[in-house]
Amino acid sequence: MLPVFRRSFCVLAFGVAALAAPAYAAAPLTARLAHALAVAHVEQREVGAIALDLATGNVVFARHPDLALAPASNEKLALTYAALVRLGPSFRFRTEVLGEGVRQGAAWDGDIVLRGYGDPTLKTMGLIRLVAQLKAAGIRRVAGSVVGDESYFDARRGVDGWKASFYGDECPPLSALSINRGRVKGILVSDPALATARPLGEIIRSMDHDSDNYTAEILLKELGAAERDTGTSRAGAAVVTGTLAEAGVPVAGVHVVDGSGLSRSDRLTVRALASILRLAWTNVAVRAQLVRALPVAGVSGTLEHRLRRVPARGHVRAKTGTTDIASALSGYVGNRFAFALIHNGHPVWAWYAREAQDNFVQTLARAERS
Repeated sequence: MLPVFRRSFCVLAFGVAALAAPAYAAAPLTARLAHALAVAHVEQREVGAIALDLATGNVVFARHPDLALAPASNEKLALTYAALVRLGPSFRFRTEVLGEGVRQGAAWDGDIVLRGYGDPTLKTMGLIRLVAQLKAAGIRRVAGSVVGDESYFDARRGVDGWKASFYGDECPPLSALSINRGRVKGILVSDPALATARPLGEIIRSMDHDSDNYTAEILLKELGAAERDTGTSRAGAAVVTGTLAEAGVPVAGVHVVDGSGLSRSDRLTVRALASILRLAWTNVAVRAQLVRALPVAGVSGTLEHRLRRVPARGHVRAKTGTTDIASALSGYVGNRFAFALIHNGHPVWAWYAREAQDNFVQTLARAERS
């Protein structure tokens, strides 16, 4: 009798599943998105989630949209938007070779000053090209020293709110003049200027694609230097916040401290993130750069190993974010939806948070295709 009972049970289970699937598919999108977020070990009181229609700006789902949450690397979305608006996609970092002294034929009697303006991409080959320019000008010998000038930024190597382990591990020491990201023969140095251009769109793509903390922090200081004549993280953060407010982004609950999202004092709301994403979408110049910078689901960057199943795979572009207290995912589903998701915890259960985020995005992707 036992085998018969098992067979009857399986048939009954199949019948229930067959009836439940169409019922779920027919449920309103808001109900399906709420169901997607219902994952074990996730504290719903510390979850912010929002999805909006890109064409109209209408919110199609929201949970705690104005809750101030630690954003992890989703902080880079605010920085990206501000940099593209304030500096422009064609902005170029520069490094200058200056002379203090006089020229005596093929010799320079005095010091050569290498002045940095924050280029996070400067490598040994870049210095070789600068030396080649000196040679092309006819200078063959330098009687003095080569001096590194990093005064365009302040001398702080980190940012308020960073854990001690973030310095060096998550981000090299910050400087306006740094070669090979602060490393000499593979060893991190404490004084990058002593150890020692590409368009902004390319730099931003690298920053967001691989969640590059160092580039984010340098870019934040560049904003401060360019817009407020003060190359500090604090000045850059004020530029970011001001840019968002001027554009109409709701900044209640927003507190920008750094560019990378490593600071435990950073706060964003999912409403602010969604607003940034839609503003970028409606600005042709910003949209092209931002969308290109975001990793593609199941294909590239920090999303290469996430959302690998259709319909999200290859159809979603989004920025990830992970620290011990935050997990975040924000971006676009095709041409129809923008979304923002932040999970906080102490610590955050990152695996379960990502499960909820992926469920949510897959649900949006199915709705986008329907």
